[in-house]
Amino acid sequence: MKPTLLLLATLLSLTACKSSQAEHADAREDGHDKAAPEKPHDESGDAVHVHVSQEMLRDLRVTTAKVEARPGGESVTALGELTFSEDAYAEVSSPVSARVAAVAVTTGQAVKQGQRLAELQSPELGRARADLQATQARATAARQAAERKRTLAEERIVARKDVQAADAEAAAAEAEVAAAKAALVSLGGGSAGGDGTSGFVLKAPIDGTVVERAARLGQMADPSQPLFRIGDLSSLWLIVHAFERDAVRLKPGTEARVTFAAYPGQEFAAKVGHVGQRVDPRSRTIPVRLELDNGKGLLRPGMSATASVPLGEPGATLTAVPAAALQRMENGWVAFLPTPEVGVFEQREVGRGRSLGTQVEVLSGLAVGEQVVVEGAFLLKAEVEKSKGGGDEHGH
Repeated sequence: MKPTLLLLATLLSLTACKSSQAEHADAREDGHDKAAPEKPHDESGDAVHVHVSQEMLRDLRVTTAKVEARPGGESVTALGELTFSEDAYAEVSSPVSARVAAVAVTTGQAVKQGQRLAELQSPELGRARADLQATQARATAARQAAERKRTLAEERIVARKDVQAADAEAAAAEAEVAAAKAALVSLGGGSAGGDGTSGFVLKAPIDGTVVERAARLGQMADPSQPLFRIGDLSSLWLIVHAFERDAVRLKPGTEARVTFAAYPGQEFAAKVGHVGQRVDPRSRTIPVRLELDNGKGLLRPGMSATASVPLGEPGATLTAVPAAALQRMENGWVAFLPTPEVGVFEQREVGRGRSLGTQVEVLSGLAVGEQVVVEGAFLLKAEVEKSKGGGDEHGH
């Protein structure tokens, strides 16, 4: 019995050793050694990092941008041109043919409502003022005559019918004064000052900036030609033309994104202010007014623009980053995120959606508010590809 027990113990020991070796072999095939301690990793899983040397980092220009949420859903793209707000634009011309005697403002100057723009001299206005003065004098004499006859009638020196006739003459004179005043007002001189009976002042009708000045000292001003154009540049309108099938789905108040040829790579926020009521029979489009804040003064009326406007009900959002932040790798799209450690960037796989002008939709991999590398992302991608090609290891 003892030899038999010894043989059985030997067989059990060999079986246990083979089982242990098999477990270690399986662990190595899975990429983990159960006997070795676990390597630390980020909460998001095993993160891949790109290390950039200090020398290269000095030459590498890196800019970042936040991952943002923007209006989502289906959208329409339309072309248009910037213009002044109709509520904040004025063309100022002489109400009568007149000669420019003085100019008080110049192009680009900010003006306030009621501010003096220019002084003009008009013979026609002078005649109108002279007529007013003459009618006022006649009216004064007629009123005084009527008062005297009324006093005499009370003393029974004149007949009552003479008083009535004098009152009628005074009333007629007052009517002539009213007509002369109306004529003067129609010529623009009713409330204007100026040196001499023929002078009057052009004043700014609104707050704004003098965007054009045609007035020249000594020139004859034609009432049909504006001497000044004044506009408020702090808020502008962009009129785009959307196809009728899209325009009917646009909602006032919807946020839109606008790009300008003058500012490549930049986007400006706008809001749908009004959707037109009439379809252009030739282009089958409807004008749509977008309102833009121009507090920084970058935009100018006449600039051409492209607008992307969400369709349907507002509220839907999507995640977006600048297009340059996503780089194409062998297995898909990636983004690079800065880390607290200088020269170290996290490489993260992302799901790329549709293009949104200067931005691109992100379907997965990034959260709103995270920072991603924009300028410099291409060079970081090149470093990764270089390391995979057999150079120094930069990622782990």
